[in-house]
Amino acid sequence: MNILLMEDDPVLSDILLDFLREEWDVDYAYSSQEVYERLESSNYDLFIFDINVMGKNGVELLKELRKFSNNTPAIFITAYRDTEHLQRAFDAGAHDYIKKPFELEELHARILSIKRVFNIETNEYIPIGDKIVFYPMQRTVHVNNNQVSLTAKDAMLLSYFLKNKARLISSEELSQNIWDFDSLPSDATLRSHIRTLREIIGKEKIKTIRGEGYMYE
Repeated sequence: MNILLMEDDPVLSDILLDFLREEWDVDYAYSSQEVYERLESSNYDLFIFDINVMGKNGVELLKELRKFSNNTPAIFITAYRDTEHLQRAFDAGAHDYIKKPFELEELHARILSIKRVFNIETNEYIPIGDKIVFYPMQRTVHVNNNQVSLTAKDAMLLSYFLKNKARLISSEELSQNIWDFDSLPSDATLRSHIRTLREIIGKEKIKTIRGEGYMYE
């Protein structure tokens, strides 16, 4: 499971990172801007966001991510104890909410609950065809025991397709979930990345639905 933690309290962030990294792969962001930078090159199975951070707060950040079709499960941590902030968090698209101070084991239990509800896999590799295996963390595909390295964007695209099998995905959705909001790709650039993946995993895997988008089968 890949987790992105946003927390601007250095003491708490160190405690959380030490605890969470005992079991999962965890990246850290101090602010919403750093979250966007992380999302340029990585996909995550879970967000853990503090609400009250410097700059754009966690609720505003998640609300913006949801507008761009990022549906990654999210847990908020916060010192706020009123129901107004709780409601705002869920309205923004949160899936759980934990109030400070909290026990680390309580956070662990909530993460396991999210993992179970969303059926998040923790396998280090993903079989994607006859003698074809994808290693997301290493950004490699093994075809007939031959290793092919992927660029960060190609690996993110393949991961996104695998998480959304047999679902029509528009070009806009792909662009907004894989690229930074300020540097969305042209249609030609996106097609080039799709063509690269087809050459590696097989042309039949990613179908073009003319005028609508793509589908992984």
